[in-house]
Amino acid sequence: MRLKNTIRLLSLVTLILLITSAAASRPRKMQRIQSGSWGGPHIRLEVESNSATVNYDCAHGTITGPLTIDSKGRFTWKGTHQREGPGPIRVNRPPTDQAVIYTGTVSGKTMTMTVKFAESGETVDTFTLQLGRAGRVFKCK
Repeated sequence: MRLKNTIRLLSLVTLILLITSAAASRPRKMQRIQSGSWGGPHIRLEVESNSATVNYDCAHGTITGPLTIDSKGRFTWKGTHQREGPGPIRVNRPPTDQAVIYTGTVSGKTMTMTVKFAESGETVDTFTLQLGRAGRVFKCK
């Protein structure tokens, strides 16, 4: 009888360890950042449910797909970047969107975001944004 109880106890402990191990190794669920205006010096980010628009000094861009962060607030989003120039836009010149990667972290209502060209890895800039702020952007004239 004592041997059966010991075997049951060991089986129960093994089962509990397997369950907790499986739960710990499961990836954490991604969560979406809050929609609305995120702004800071030289940048404005308008977040919608499945995309965002970015305006910064002499440039603008888009981010596609839901804007999610991991359990530590980190993100990597794909999007576009288009430089702007002063003066009128030429009718026969198509836009020159470039692929970029937006990376960074969100902590509470503060976001730090770095924009890099996908092809070259060259950094466009790093920005600090606050939720609920319009941002201050200076467009080329």
